[in-house]
Amino acid sequence: MSGTPEQELLSRTALGTFRLNGQFLAISEELARPAGLTAAWWQVIGAVLREPLPVAGIARAMGITRQSVQRIADLLVTKGLAEYAPNPAHRRAKLLRPTEAGREAVRKIEPGHAALAARLRAELGEKDFAETVRVLERLSGALDAVAEP
Repeated sequence: MSGTPEQELLSRTALGTFRLNGQFLAISEELARPAGLTAAWWQVIGAVLREPLPVAGIARAMGITRQSVQRIADLLVTKGLAEYAPNPAHRRAKLLRPTEAGREAVRKIEPGHAALAARLRAELGEKDFAETVRVLERLSGALDAVAEP
């Protein structure tokens, strides 16, 4: 494929990101399994650990469709891992929050999560690990900015 140097960089970035996504999904499934969760369930519960959010807010934060989050949120509620709460800002868009059972499931993941974080820090070095996060967050923000009309 021929193209400009910028096109080559964009293609390499996209392919690297797709590979990272697959790697993170596989690792997340492995970490979540002992807690009785899937990677997707963990992702949705994780989004509301600090504060309850409406489904649309979770979808925006995660960059996935509202319908996907709604399906997972409903399943988490059915399984007793999350619950809907009234939203004072919007009567129809209820807030999702974890139950104690949901918080306990996430706590079961923490040892494996901490061990992986420590191994990555050892592999990359603390400074490069932090720089990787900064660059990925900057890339995400830049893609948001160029995607706006």
